[in-house]
Amino acid sequence: MTRTLADPHAVPAELRPYLREVVHRTRTVCGSHLVSVLAVGSVALGDYRHGRSDTDVTVVVDAPLPGRTRSDLAAALAHPALPCPAAGLELVVYDEAFAARPSGDAGYLLDLNTGPLLPDRISLDPTQSPAFWYVIDRSVAHQAGLVLYGSPARAVIAEPARADLLTAIRASVREHSGGEGHLADNRVLNGCRSVHFCRTGRWQAKRRAAEAVAASEERFRPLLKAALRSYERPRTEATALPTAEVRAFLVWVAERVDETAATDRAG
Repeated sequence: MTRTLADPHAVPAELRPYLREVVHRTRTVCGSHLVSVLAVGSVALGDYRHGRSDTDVTVVVDAPLPGRTRSDLAAALAHPALPCPAAGLELVVYDEAFAARPSGDAGYLLDLNTGPLLPDRISLDPTQSPAFWYVIDRSVAHQAGLVLYGSPARAVIAEPARADLLTAIRASVREHSGGEGHLADNRVLNGCRSVHFCRTGRWQAKRRAAEAVAASEERFRPLLKAALRSYERPRTEATALPTAEVRAFLVWVAERVDETAATDRAG
């Protein structure tokens, strides 16, 4: 079995050998059940930053895999057995039938987090996880998923219903408002990405979304510029941001999401 990517030049050079091996090991474990392997997140949106970004991968298979197969896949991809050069690997496996329909559920077969800067996590039960992470990721995948192997993203990943997506975005803002386990710069930039989606209906890379919001919202401009400067640094060197200003910004973001949802309902 050859180790190739569908479009290697679309993948950052630092990740190419690693993602080739991810695809190879996924094909080895899943065999003929494998439909697609897709890069999502910062790689798909053209904003991967080495030393800062995770690499996010979505896998689609043509039937629910037995628990043993899912555990074998997690073991095959776990760091450091397969050393991850990014901050971490966040890999989610979906059954083709689930992925092909709009859903507000988590719905995964396997959720794997592994890597040098990520807490290890393996879940085979989607009820263990808040659904919003997966709804947003599937929307990004539908819009911009980069094919590493198999069928195109739009052929296998449905766009979630807009109401479900706005509910997920609101839950994401609530999660980031709490702050626990999240860097301050990432909380702010994810808020910018949420606002940009509400304004445009399209997902944008965090940095470009922050630049767009900073251009239109003068009162938050100093905070957003500080978040962007911090985001240029490795995760381990991220700078602190004023807690009250971060909280006020995320309250404003939540209000924008709520306004968008209310406008949709009224329309």
